[in-house]
Amino acid sequence: MKKTTKQQAWIVAVDMGYGHLRAANPLIHLAPEKKIIIANNYEGIPKADRFLWESSRKFYEFFSRLNNIPLVGGYLFGIMDSLQKIKEFYPKRDLSKPNGQINQFYTLMKLGWGKDLIELLNTKDIPLITTFFLPAFFAEEHGFKNNIYVVICDADISRTWVAKEPRKSRIHYLAPCRRVAARLKLYGVPKNNIHVTGFPLPDENLGGAQLRILKDDLAERIVNLDPEHRYRVKYSSTIKQFLKRRININAKHKHPLTLTFAVGGAGAQRLIGKQILFSLRNKLLKKDINLNLVAGSRNDVYKYFYRVICGNGLKKVFRKNLNIIFEVNKVEYFKTFNKILRQTDILWTKPSELSFYTALGLPIIMAPTIGSQEEFNKQWLYGVGGGLMQDDPRYTHEWLFDWVESGWLAEAAMSGFLDGRQFGVSNIKKVVFEGIVSPAQEYQLL
Repeated sequence: MKKTTKQQAWIVAVDMGYGHLRAANPLIHLAPEKKIIIANNYEGIPKADRFLWESSRKFYEFFSRLNNIPLVGGYLFGIMDSLQKIKEFYPKRDLSKPNGQINQFYTLMKLGWGKDLIELLNTKDIPLITTFFLPAFFAEEHGFKNNIYVVICDADISRTWVAKEPRKSRIHYLAPCRRVAARLKLYGVPKNNIHVTGFPLPDENLGGAQLRILKDDLAERIVNLDPEHRYRVKYSSTIKQFLKRRININAKHKHPLTLTFAVGGAGAQRLIGKQILFSLRNKLLKKDINLNLVAGSRNDVYKYFYRVICGNGLKKVFRKNLNIIFEVNKVEYFKTFNKILRQTDILWTKPSELSFYTALGLPIIMAPTIGSQEEFNKQWLYGVGGGLMQDDPRYTHEWLFDWVESGWLAEAAMSGFLDGRQFGVSNIKKVVFEGIVSPAQEYQLL
């Protein structure tokens, strides 16, 4: 690897859903002019390249929404999902043979796909950090002159993430967890090209190397999630060890329980938000709970949630203890979302890249998965103890408060904090700029 003393790198993502941009955003301070390059929508992108990317984006969004089609949706979704299915990990075996999708990508690259992007990146001799595999393939195929790094956004990945000839490739992978590192070895990636770093989390939710902000927020969250003191009594020594003087074991909550429900980038699970609203209607009117509905940057999802709020007699509490989180620009949305998380006690979302946000001390209620990789994210969340599968959203007003009173969600919050990885950004910088192969602490379980 080429070492560099200047901490600057190209940060490249794709605009397909939120995952790849969300992973890139905490690294934006490394980019020239603090600007993320969007590989499928940068200034001057050739029309042919844009067409190929746009076709992929439309396929992704159509694929994500298939499950909502009555009767045949599940069947069609299953066919599509099989194309990107992650194979079973055991028995361990050589999985390095490229699949049909990889061969198709390389054929298109031979015809020039991605060459213009790499010519742009070669105007500066700095490393490339990308949160999607295709820009890394472009860089290797079209002669990028510096090091190439891929940030992986899920707890397991398909063969599509790895180059056609992995043992000859110079691409380095920044893995969020050990399972990804082990999977990359099965795909033929050399050990020295695999680095367990953790997922890049926003510093505004961490508070530096001492995790000052995270620990302050978690201390208040534990109080809110444990009104009957069940968790705090049983695990008082653990709380004192890791949160020290930040928490009073006998404290009472300072604000009502706060639930944040986030739909994915394709907006496919907005119906769950509607069911949550109907279920929590009386508690919202009594101000027994705060609810944030995250529409992201999708105006159609914002309008959907607003219509449901008005149609359910909840307009009087809108923008009080009931909010819709929406920004036109995705980077601004991430800023707003990260701010909202600081007051959030429970995050309800599908097990996407947000699964890794349990490391912020957030218990995650998991909506149904969309795609093979989310099944593995779900398993990872179960493994660290930071996530619970949702019960019937129509009865949220019953089971959610039972879970809180039991202390179950307080335990999930603390488990996510203890076994998640918080230092993804600093570890990535150690790999990219200092050449450290294994920067992550080894005490995490997964």
